Amino acid sequence: MLDADQHRVGYIQKRLAGGDTSNGVAGASWDGQTTDVGTYLPASNVGVGAVSHVRPISSLNKMIGTTAAPDGTSAVRQTVIIDSGSDVPWVQCQPCPLLVCHPQRDPLFDPATSTTYSAVPCSSAACARLGPYRRGCSANVQCQFGFTYTDGATATGTYSSDDLTLGPYDVVRGFLFGCAHADRGSTFSFDVSGTLALGGGAQSFVQQTATQYGRVFSYCIPPSPSSLGFITLGVPPQRAALVPTFVSTPLLSSSSMPPTFYRVLLRAIIVAGRPLPVPPTVFSASSVIASTIVISRLPPTAYQALRAAFRSAMTMYRTAPPVSILDTCYDFTGVRSITLPSIALVFDGGATVNLDAAGILLQGCLAFAPTATDRMPGFIGNVQQRTLEVVYDVPGKAIRFRSAAC
Repeated sequence: MLDADQHRVGYIQKRLAGGDTSNGVAGASWDGQTTDVGTYLPASNVGVGAVSHVRPISSLNKMIGTTAAPDGTSAVRQTVIIDSGSDVPWVQCQPCPLLVCHPQRDPLFDPATSTTYSAVPCSSAACARLGPYRRGCSANVQCQFGFTYTDGATATGTYSSDDLTLGPYDVVRGFLFGCAHADRGSTFSFDVSGTLALGGGAQSFVQQTATQYGRVFSYCIPPSPSSLGFITLGVPPQRAALVPTFVSTPLLSSSSMPPTFYRVLLRAIIVAGRPLPVPPTVFSASSVIASTIVISRLPPTAYQALRAAFRSAMTMYRTAPPVSILDTCYDFTGVRSITLPSIALVFDGGATVNLDAAGILLQGCLAFAPTATDRMPGFIGNVQQRTLEVVYDVPGKAIRFRSAAC
């Protein structure tokens, strides 16, 4: 899990630095394990082929969905990764032989059974917008898409259009997505059929549904597999009363960086009520906030200060060997109750976000790691986002946080 996470971080940093991504490398990576909540990634059941705005997520890999469109036509439920750091949605489609596709729990979507399905023509503007993810044309002049994931896994197939059913009343007509007929590699899990891409690029779900949901979405990652989280699309009127409970920080933008990734600016970190002795300029390279990055990355100067403060507050517990890139680990065998020092992240604009206890440790280790240098962008991982409602307000140019939301 952490090795795949490190690959993804490296890919995003390369893209933000202007590195070559002309081969269509995609950043999403997950290992599909379900034994530790840190390996879960938000997922949702959606109907293809034919959300209520707020949809519950159970254990981060399932969500109550719908099996029929409003007009009564059947829809095929698909469990997909909710990825705020990618742009092209896709699911596996028939034909997809097991020799070239990963086995999945949901039935494969069969384009031949959908009266609203169509393949995107090679000559279309939609095909041109695929950019580095375009893989030429098929023999019958259908647009082809493809990804090579950061761990070497691949997904290829036909770029397509169909109606996307998100709930009893929410249908996205002519939704563009990749219909994968081949994918290989350890990236793919039996629990998921593909990805619902929520990045900022032109092909993403967020941009395709701008009229319906206003380019606003939020989610809450639960603290454990036995808890419920949720995803919200748009700003339902009944949630207006919650607005005062959020803290907000500016969503950064730059014409020199890819629009896929959402970036914010950390200013300080507070441990056990005391700010770390780190100047705000240390965080000036910004931080990417994403649903599919597992642990947070900090500039080395900030990480070293956090680690020292955390270790100082944890001297009553036995230390344990490092776990992959996590170097501050503890052996809690026989310990009935664990007391952790509080950690708060302070963002630009004064937004102070207190981490839940479930957002501090992963596999008995401090769930943070350093970037290579202070000049590289950091990351706010999904472990740190546990129990927080995180709102991505693209037109409002803000990221908002609400504590104890799930």
